[in-house]
Amino acid sequence: MAPPSATEQTTLPTNTKPAQNTQETASEHAVVKMHIPKPPVFEDKYKEREYLKGRLAAAFRIFGKNGYDEGVAGHITLRDPVDPSCFWVNPFGQAFSQIKASDLILVDHSGKVIDGGECRLLNAAAFMIHSAIHAARPDVLCAAHSHSLYGRAFCTLGRELDIITQDSCAFYNDHIVYNQFNGIVLAEEEGRNIASALGNKKAALLQNHGLLTVGQTIEETVFWFVSLEKCCHAQLLADAAAAGRGGATVKITEADAAFTYKSVGSPLAGYFSAKPLFDVVHEETGGKYLE
Repeated sequence: MAPPSATEQTTLPTNTKPAQNTQETASEHAVVKMHIPKPPVFEDKYKEREYLKGRLAAAFRIFGKNGYDEGVAGHITLRDPVDPSCFWVNPFGQAFSQIKASDLILVDHSGKVIDGGECRLLNAAAFMIHSAIHAARPDVLCAAHSHSLYGRAFCTLGRELDIITQDSCAFYNDHIVYNQFNGIVLAEEEGRNIASALGNKKAALLQNHGLLTVGQTIEETVFWFVSLEKCCHAQLLADAAAAGRGGATVKITEADAAFTYKSVGSPLAGYFSAKPLFDVVHEETGGKYLE
């Protein structure tokens, strides 16, 4: 089943910035209407489940393609539309780039695997982190955590991102630093602490650990992870270059960051921004992940 080309469209929220001076022309602060597709809507929850499992399998292929794997570490979860108290996740020890929809496993609120593929090994850390997030955030359909290279490097600094690029504006006042590392997350309390620290934000920088993103759709969650990883990379490069010149990076102003966030930081913007990633994986794999 190929990704649907949704016919329903919506207008991405836009705002007109106030003119900075009287020399500005009307075109410089005109509102541009951008019509983009909405996520598909299903009346049948079982059909929705099968569609979303396919999208989740594609998400793992995207992570594998981008090198976000580190041995057996990393996990993405999907809240089950049939039984929202359960979630689908990758089986422990299976390569991201080989995951198919039929391989995914369904885990209940107690950590018991109740359905899914032949390999039903569960990553305990995946359950502890994701079950706490799904319980604390009814708005979250999907959550992703992996040990990507630049995310790991940036997370050793124990600091938030600087808003220095247009892309980083998507995370303006919408990410946190979880500044304690207690080893592999194998305790319920640690999972709840991470969920509590995340609050209502879309992303967390887990100090000495890696990145975590959440979203209302699988696509949104994946795009925030990919973008956050690139923002970490960009800042590491920019900070090094600035230090080499004896200076500092130029920060985007609070007003401009807040304005830009409204266009690039919304759930719908994240959803649509991921479309090329999923399209490419579908073409490159011939849809094999849907099996």
